[in-house]
Amino acid sequence: MTQKNERIPDQRFVTPDAAGMSKAARELASGQLVAFPTETVYGLGADATNEQAVASIFEAKGRPKFNPLIVHVPDIVAARRYVDFNDNAERLADAFWPGALTMVLPRRTDSNLSLLVSAGLDSVAVRVPSHPIAKALLKEAGCPVAAPSANSSGHVSPTLAEHVQHSWPDSNSTGPGVIVDGGPCQIGLESTVVEVDSDGCTLLRPGGITSDDLEKIVGQLAIADGSSDAPRSPGMLARHYAPATPVILNASCPETAGAFLGFGPNMPDATLNLSVSGSLREAAANLFAMLRQLDIGKFQSIAISPIPEDGLGRAINDRLRRAATTDEETRPRHE
Repeated sequence: MTQKNERIPDQRFVTPDAAGMSKAARELASGQLVAFPTETVYGLGADATNEQAVASIFEAKGRPKFNPLIVHVPDIVAARRYVDFNDNAERLADAFWPGALTMVLPRRTDSNLSLLVSAGLDSVAVRVPSHPIAKALLKEAGCPVAAPSANSSGHVSPTLAEHVQHSWPDSNSTGPGVIVDGGPCQIGLESTVVEVDSDGCTLLRPGGITSDDLEKIVGQLAIADGSSDAPRSPGMLARHYAPATPVILNASCPETAGAFLGFGPNMPDATLNLSVSGSLREAAANLFAMLRQLDIGKFQSIAISPIPEDGLGRAINDRLRRAATTDEETRPRHE
């Protein structure tokens, strides 16, 4: 017997009719989170061009890490506004888009996507979903949508709208303001993620499209297995997200000839301030952009105020520790 999923009455649920889709699109446009079905799993979506909206995804997921997010777009034409395609990418898009394939491609220099979407990297993970509700929402919203799976950290990926509600049962929580109920997802497994370049392709995450199917299009895949001589999944290197200018953590004032990146009120010496009000969400939204602003060759160092080690602060500090790690510290040591 199939177990029936019980749903608690919740004003956040909308049906995918004209009124429901319009409400979901307005929510996205106002910087709020929307849960919606794709052919793989339900996604927790935000306007991918809005830094604070994207930061709220990490906050809502809990125990956040600034891993790159998948940007959902309606078609390859839209994708070309944000990433550069090579021959392998063109072949894969022709074979599997729309569908359960995510490609990691070089970020265009003129892209207006949030830097948090890329987690400070020079690449973007993009996908064109095939689910009719996802396609309709992308068209109605008129913006690219960043969307990891719509579950809080540690929970199983959701394949029903009720599963999303289980992660955020309280409508006053940090979760989605709207949940579009599209019934069960067809595949029920996350998309396959492939890093694509002109020399070949690397499988970063298996998923709804098999490696055999991919290899029929682009030849043998490399597999990211975490070893030192294999490509790594984004965000796993000890030194990453690092400006050329040396970074000093937990500082209370600027170094001589250095910049000072503050956090919180009463920071008169700050060159820039991640959040004058002390908002971790605002600080997360500003982090990568402000590091880039200060990394212009003008300063000898970038000193950074202490950030609380809770909520989004854990993710901010994780990235700052990586940014402060020196090349010498990451160099292999031999006995």
